[in-house]
Amino acid sequence: MPLDSVRVLKIIRIKHVIERIGLSRSSIYDRLNPDSPRYDASFPRPISIGISAVGWLEVDVDEWIKSRVAQSIK
Repeated sequence: MPLDSVRVLKIIRIKHVIERIGLSRSSIYDRLNPDSPRYDASFPRPISIGISAVGWLEVDVDEWIKSRVAQSIK
């Protein structure tokens, strides 16, 4: 298998999600909340990494960003 096709799974915390996406913490959680008018079903879901800690798979965040770029150039 070629090295460029191998992806290392990395969990990133909210601070890095904020930096990567450019949304505030509250905007990110609004996109995750089905009751919010800003809900986005395609937004990456956090995963539990401890009793009260969550993180996001970096690959999921990257794919979401790519999908937003693709939508904006249509």
